[in-house]
Amino acid sequence: MAEGSTAVPTDVNPTLAPTEFLDHEDDAVRALVTRVAPPGGTPADRAAALYLAVRDGVRYEVYGADLSRAGLAASAVLRRGAGMCLHKSVLYAAALRAAGIPSRLVLTDVRNHLASDRLRALVGGDVFRYHCLVSVHLGGRWLKATPVFNRMLCRLYRMDPLDFDGTADSIYHPFDRDGRRHMEFLRFRGEFDDLPYDEVVAGLRAAHPGMFTGPDTVVAGSLVTDAARISPSPPSSIGARP
Repeated sequence: MAEGSTAVPTDVNPTLAPTEFLDHEDDAVRALVTRVAPPGGTPADRAAALYLAVRDGVRYEVYGADLSRAGLAASAVLRRGAGMCLHKSVLYAAALRAAGIPSRLVLTDVRNHLASDRLRALVGGDVFRYHCLVSVHLGGRWLKATPVFNRMLCRLYRMDPLDFDGTADSIYHPFDRDGRRHMEFLRFRGEFDDLPYDEVVAGLRAAHPGMFTGPDTVVAGSLVTDAARISPSPPSSIGARP
């Protein structure tokens, strides 16, 4: 177990192991942990520091995402510096394990009310299958963390960035700053010690065939460009913020 970690029950030991996708023994992943969350801090503080490093240090981008087996490894995500929810969650889960903090991948289906018209057309609506976040074992319990939308993208889409302090869940707010509905969770698919690659990619191809430009590559584009194309809608009275 890595220095600075806390003992965990034997039944969660698989959530510390390196895997095909959570390849936390890679030099680049370990260097990230050493730089951002060196031994000596509490597990919660280290988890929070790594969360920010992945949230803001790796650009969130659906377009052009590499969904090959090699492209979804944590080390490849770190070197590329961009990816969608799957990529960023894989990297965060791997970095946590490198710091001795147990982690799992969480797969869900969500409705994204703020998707651009282009993304809706590619996805086939506003429901996105196999949205990914991370389950983190801290203080004797499992917490949910979503290191996905970076701060700049949140500003463009008028959302508050999600923070994680290692003491409470960090999941999407149901409304944006203007009171528009944002993210709605529809289905919980389970928690996994490693990315169930074949299930996820086959499921994405079946549910969202318009996203793919090849066997494992998402069509080109830019979420930054898309942000300017989202039409403003009247705020909900229950979600609007002053």
